[in-house]
Amino acid sequence: MKTGHPASPGCVLGDSHIDQIITLAYEGELDAALRLAAATVEADPTSPAGLYFCGFALDRKGHRSAAREAFELCVKRAIGAGHLVSSFGFAVAARLGLWFYEVDTNPMLDAIAAAFGKGSPRLQVRTVPPALPVASNVEPLPSTLTDDALIQRVNDILRVAREVSDSMDQAPDEPSPIHPIPFISDLPPASLRHLIEGFDTALTLNNQVVIREGDESDESDGSDGSDQAYFVVHGDFEASRTAGSERTVLARLGAGALFGEMALLSRAPRVASVVACRPSFLLAVQRDGMDSLADFEPVIGAALASHCGRRMVQNLVRTSPILRAVRADERPALIERFVRRVYKPLDSLIEQGDSSAGLHILVSGSVHVGREDEHGYTKIATLGPGDCVGEISLVLRKPANASVQARFPTVTFHLPSEDFQSLIDEYPAILNVLRNLANDRDAETEFIIAQDEIIVDASDIDDTFLV
Repeated sequence: MKTGHPASPGCVLGDSHIDQIITLAYEGELDAALRLAAATVEADPTSPAGLYFCGFALDRKGHRSAAREAFELCVKRAIGAGHLVSSFGFAVAARLGLWFYEVDTNPMLDAIAAAFGKGSPRLQVRTVPPALPVASNVEPLPSTLTDDALIQRVNDILRVAREVSDSMDQAPDEPSPIHPIPFISDLPPASLRHLIEGFDTALTLNNQVVIREGDESDESDGSDGSDQAYFVVHGDFEASRTAGSERTVLARLGAGALFGEMALLSRAPRVASVVACRPSFLLAVQRDGMDSLADFEPVIGAALASHCGRRMVQNLVRTSPILRAVRADERPALIERFVRRVYKPLDSLIEQGDSSAGLHILVSGSVHVGREDEHGYTKIATLGPGDCVGEISLVLRKPANASVQARFPTVTFHLPSEDFQSLIDEYPAILNVLRNLANDRDAETEFIIAQDEIIVDASDIDDTFLV
């Protein structure tokens, strides 16, 4: 993951004990992380976060037996406390922590998938927020505890946690309801089980860039985040786009959020940056892993496409000047007037010289706008999600002065020209937005063409006249 991003507005360093544990773990301060994680479990023996990071630190310190105990308890209690959206992530991470141990994790996989997957009787839309964890303010174990003394104390704490867990299993309460998790809870247990096997884990610090706007998925091996999607287990992130000098915050992403999945599906460059707003913990899946899963389990690909479709519309509402021109409650009906179209790389959306066939709003992907004349091809602009094309010919009633071609797999919402008049009759504010945009772009195109002609003409001047 890349670092060095400037502080983003709204991004503040979290000071919860889990944030502190993540920071210590990230920086390799394993004893300090273990003291605080163990104190978390001592305060709340059912804490999935405390149990996971006990296992994390113990594993890296080479205490495998104790680490195994912590991870196994984490899986059990995370499934039992499924009312917290972070529980899914901690259960998956703890099961992953047991990967190289001599443990049969298949029953764990089955239990996680059955609890959080589609059809689970525990899935319920929550009307009130869940209760806060018991351990909200925790003081670490004394720093005088080191080496064997520290491990002995941690083992004592884990033994109590095991006793509490066993007593809960012997006299089980009604299982906690689980709020549906986007995409995750759309998958039937068998498919979710395969998805879980493809996850890895990642820690981030405050202001760390996880995804950078403009990164292309084929630039690297994915180690910089360009080829990965993420599930937030703990933490907060801010997604933003930059147009010129203007930076627009698209969303704040907390526990249970999924991000980065759009570029895996479209293969287009990242359309936004995602920056950590506090120390955070993530599950990550590589694009090639997701591709293999989608081939093996088509339901995963279908669920991802459906999820991305919903996300595209949500993003479009935030970024499209056409949609922002009408009231928020009018936007769903407005979107229904458009037809979804899909274009492969190099497909033409608009041909230079043609009369307008309608208006396109780019939902995902990217297009090149360019003009061909006797001097050759002139690139005018590169446009992405939220932008529109076709408005010059449509509004100014003149043939298209440039062609528009897809750079990557691209999805648009298309309004046929014959439906345009009825649209602006109902939403007159849209015509003002399109007229201003059409005039500005037409003038910009003519200026670029004129400059290109000047450069071409200058090339014919004898070199002796150049100083």
